[in-house]
Amino acid sequence: MSFGFVAFHYPAPEHVEEFVRECHQVAEAMRRQPGFESVGVWVTPGGDAVVTTGAFESEEAFAATADLAREMGATPDGLSDLEIRPREVHFLVSR
Repeated sequence: MSFGFVAFHYPAPEHVEEFVRECHQVAEAMRRQPGFESVGVWVTPGGDAVVTTGAFESEEAFAATADLAREMGATPDGLSDLEIRPREVHFLVSR
C-alpha cells in the first residue's frame, strides 16, 4: 500500500520564491531515497499557497524521508519562519 501526502503551505508574499526554492531542494533529496515514488511542488495561480505532494512505497519510507527533510532544516511537522499561517497536511493511502 502506497503512502502519500498533500500539504498546503502559506508563505508570506515576499517569501514565496524562497519557500519554493527550499521545497525544490528538499524534493531533490527525496528523489534519492529508498521507497520514493513521486514529489511535486506547485504554486496556486494567485501565489497565496504553495502545495507540495509526495508518494512513497510505504509509511516507513515517508517517515525516513521526513527525517531527512528535518536534517536539511525543513519543518515537515510545523510552521517555518517563512510561513504566515499553519500549513494544512493531508496524508493518503492507496487502496
